[in-house]
Amino acid sequence: MLALRLARGSGPLVLLRRLLVAAASAGVGLLLLRVLGYAVGHPAPAAGAGLRLLWCLIPLAATVRLAAAVARTDPGIRPSHGSTAAGLGPAGRAVLSAVSAALTCALGSGAALLLFLHLRSGGGLPFHSAARRPVAGSPLPMPAALLLLAAVPVAAAVSSAWAVRRRRPVREDAAPRGAAWGVALVAAGLAAEAYGSGRSGVAPLPVPGLSGGGPAVPAGWSLTALGLAVAAPALTHLCGRLLQSVRPGAVRLLAGRVLQSEAARIGRPLGVCCAVASGIVAVSALPGAAVRQAGPLTALGAALVVACTAATLLSAAVEARQDRAATTAALLRGCAPAGVLRSAAVLRVIAPLTLFTPLTWGVAVLAATPLSR
Repeated sequence: MLALRLARGSGPLVLLRRLLVAAASAGVGLLLLRVLGYAVGHPAPAAGAGLRLLWCLIPLAATVRLAAAVARTDPGIRPSHGSTAAGLGPAGRAVLSAVSAALTCALGSGAALLLFLHLRSGGGLPFHSAARRPVAGSPLPMPAALLLLAAVPVAAAVSSAWAVRRRRPVREDAAPRGAAWGVALVAAGLAAEAYGSGRSGVAPLPVPGLSGGGPAVPAGWSLTALGLAVAAPALTHLCGRLLQSVRPGAVRLLAGRVLQSEAARIGRPLGVCCAVASGIVAVSALPGAAVRQAGPLTALGAALVVACTAATLLSAAVEARQDRAATTAALLRGCAPAGVLRSAAVLRVIAPLTLFTPLTWGVAVLAATPLSR
């Protein structure tokens, strides 16, 4: 009941973020139900239903990460004097965030089930043929469907509770580590992809949107994405340090200091965004013969990953802004010009873009080169 009351009394931006989580959960639900329908229509073990379910884990993980990021920015769950006085400690906030995330994702999963059943019954939407074709004449097992749809709410609840429970104040002078490990993982991923794509006689592993490839191709992409996520906090901290070098003024000092203090929080979502962007650039750079005609559900999965990744980065930026609200208010009370704060905010956006844009492009080109042979 408390979660429902907090949701009803939330502001429009909070409701919009929860609506995004519900929409992402609905999209993942459609993908899972599509896999179930395919398995019902193709009961043979070699039909590839397990592999299709494995590919659904990528948008599912992106949705769960978005739900955790939204839970951390919820003003009704964040630590405050009022919640502490009411007896809502860390454990209570974790339970409240878990319930809120589960209800939001359950709403999206329920909408996905209704939409999928409507498509199977003859709805005239773009996903109509994709929903009907694999299950024509085959009843949909409702227990299995409900079990699959429960995966997103349960995972989102656990992730949100863990994110809120593990929330710690950021140490401003602590430089994130992991740049060396990140570079090593990126190099290992690119090497694995080049090695696997150059071998002949390897059983192909169907990749959505590609004509095929060995198992080393998705494994290499996974290592590359992990490496970018690991190295991004240290690179963000480096951006803040570079802003403060060579006789900086007040704007550069403020922007660099804030970037250094927020590197651990916004660095990892920024690295994941770079990984997703590099994958998109790599696929778009491939010749036409290497790219298959992607269906609507493949496009839905890709759109879910892109949208959830971008929304997670924005949620991390909102969380950082909430944490430094007291500092910003103190600067304004101390007669700091508002233009200085705005200029510093613009620099905090430009500096990471200047570093991560060529890095993303370079990784994308290196990842696409072995597949274009």
